[in-house]
Amino acid sequence: MATRKALLMCLGLPLFLFPGAQAQNQAPPGCSPDLNPLYYNLCDRAGAWGIILEAVAGAGIVTTFVLTIILVASLPFVQDTKKRSLLGTQVFFLLGTLGLFCLVFACVVKPDFSTCASRRFLFGVLFAICFSCLAAHVFALNFLARKNHGPRGWVVFTMALLLTLVEVIINTEWLILTLVRGGGEGSPPGNSSAGWTAAASPCAIANMDFVTALIYVMLLLLGAFLGAWPALCGRFKRWRKHGVFVLLATATSIAIWVVWIVMYTYGNRQRDSPTWDDPTLAIALAANAWAFVLFYVIPEVSQVTKAGPEQSYQGDMYPTRGVGYETILKEQKGQSMFVENKAFSMDEPAAAKRPVSPYSGYNGQLLTSVYQPTEMALMHKVPSEGAYDIILPRATANSQVMGSANSTLRAEDMYSAQSHQAATPSKDSKNSQAQSPQSKTRW
Repeated sequence: MATRKALLMCLGLPLFLFPGAQAQNQAPPGCSPDLNPLYYNLCDRAGAWGIILEAVAGAGIVTTFVLTIILVASLPFVQDTKKRSLLGTQVFFLLGTLGLFCLVFACVVKPDFSTCASRRFLFGVLFAICFSCLAAHVFALNFLARKNHGPRGWVVFTMALLLTLVEVIINTEWLILTLVRGGGEGSPPGNSSAGWTAAASPCAIANMDFVTALIYVMLLLLGAFLGAWPALCGRFKRWRKHGVFVLLATATSIAIWVVWIVMYTYGNRQRDSPTWDDPTLAIALAANAWAFVLFYVIPEVSQVTKAGPEQSYQGDMYPTRGVGYETILKEQKGQSMFVENKAFSMDEPAAAKRPVSPYSGYNGQLLTSVYQPTEMALMHKVPSEGAYDIILPRATANSQVMGSANSTLRAEDMYSAQSHQAATPSKDSKNSQAQSPQSKTRW
């Protein structure tokens, strides 16, 4: 008995000497003692990687949500129908990007049944949503770059949705098979029952198996990357910049995937640090989601409301449509005022600010070269019962130069001359016919 007590004391002494052994029961600095140990990485100041990724993912969630609202709110202002047809696919892409930022938190917290199941299922599905939308966008861009008209919007969205459903089916089957294969049969004999029980846990999966299940997602990424190159060689150059956006996003994603796969399957094992598996996945999610936002989402949102060449050409045909219409109204108003002044010049007195010479319309021609009958002579030749336009025509050598005020004065003088003629005896008719324009228009 004494030997057993001495052995227990020797084995228990290191537990009190090393503080790391007590850290399992104590909350890390920055975390509350009542907090579930599952969430220690979210507040542990000793391991700051969890806090940093939490802040980066939170900023990404807010940014993606704002960009989604901006994209949906800009729908009434999109003039190009071809860009409008792609808005549904781009909103679907933003939802996938938002899910990537949210999945970062599942990789930061410590693994358990729910977090491991969500990682295995949603990691491939969310990336499949993003890469399927990029592949569908590239498919439409190849038609637009060559023919300037592509498939309808619902066709592009359906294509992205079908490509995503393939990965959903793959992950569902893989998750079900790995979880229920130990419960479908009875417990195997011998010591192998422990292995079957461990295989039933979603966390008991090798890193290489996790990467192998993402082969379809890698094919989608490769297809989007290769499909963006032909769109840069199309005849319609205005669609090339959209191909450049997809090319930048996919090229950055390929670089990120190569790095995290090498670290997840090889680097962490070589350095004997398997605890970095979860930070590797979280960093890959946050980095790839921000690459989508910076290289694809923001450029597309900035280009969505810009008019195409067809709308710009229609706008240039009538650049001052409102001003031209107002000008026409002003001209019509001026013409109507001139007609009104001429029509009612016999009833209203002249309101000229200064005297106007009756010879203001004189153009330098001699009277002998151009016949200019006087108004008095025309008045005696035409019956008095005729219309006003027949009684008082204006026969001048340059009628465009004379103004409305000049014609008003001449009409008033004619009215006074006609009244004076009716009052004078008939013997003065010859003298009245021989009057010159100078004596006729005397004030």
